[in-house]
Amino acid sequence: MKEILEAIERSAIRIKRAIDVKDIGYSQEQNSSGETQLQLDIQSDLIIEEELSHVASVHTIASEEKELPMLLNEAGHYFIAFDPLDGSSLVDVNLSVGSIFGIYEGEFIGSKLLASCYVVYGPRVELVFAYEGTVKLYLLQEGEFEYVKEIHLGEKGKINAPGGTQQFWAPYHKAMIDSFFAQGYRLRYSGGMVPDLHQILLKGGGLFSYPGATDKPEGKLRQLFEVFPFALIFEMAGGQAIDGTIRVLDKNTAHIHDTSPCFFGSKHEITVVLDVYGRN
Repeated sequence: MKEILEAIERSAIRIKRAIDVKDIGYSQEQNSSGETQLQLDIQSDLIIEEELSHVASVHTIASEEKELPMLLNEAGHYFIAFDPLDGSSLVDVNLSVGSIFGIYEGEFIGSKLLASCYVVYGPRVELVFAYEGTVKLYLLQEGEFEYVKEIHLGEKGKINAPGGTQQFWAPYHKAMIDSFFAQGYRLRYSGGMVPDLHQILLKGGGLFSYPGATDKPEGKLRQLFEVFPFALIFEMAGGQAIDGTIRVLDKNTAHIHDTSPCFFGSKHEITVVLDVYGRN
């Protein structure tokens, strides 16, 4: 696992450099969802692929930017799914973006997820790594990631980060989101999954939601690359992650690009979600 984390750290340093200097225009390519890729998406994907290819314990990788998994080392046993540059469309307006990694044992399913990692490229470059029951924060300092602290969520938070287009929400979902605001929760939503969830984790709690809606009944966020990795991080930090009714890491995955509704938060907020969705 140490070699994998070191490869991720090297990738992060290279991606940060690419964000600072590379072309951020659109390419002529599309990703697995039919979205036109930014040059930075492609560059970040290639950087991570190259760094992980040097780690003998990595058997297969799967990227949000590639349609199919890629075999790296027959003798390896880790399967790594990653979103190379989540929120890349925010780069041109200089908002924070990130990379997300899920490290699986033997196959790409939630029950086999051993560790998760994400990197935030913002005013500072920070890395969060969840493994063996702890969630650790690292800060990039003069070319190296230095340990800062462990991350723990409180029982209840103050942040509400509601994703998706409101016109497609179910009425009960909108009523629930409005009820949090009525209780004094603060709106914090940038449109980037990594910085929004990072804020909830570092501020001690709250709720991030991306529900199933009439336009996307199974949600927008991908299980292997986004939902599962953050689910493990939130659980190890003392929070929970559900799809509205069940724990997301218990969900089945039929295809590497399967999506899922998702709710990440501290225990109080998730209890509210379970109650609302259990009645509707």
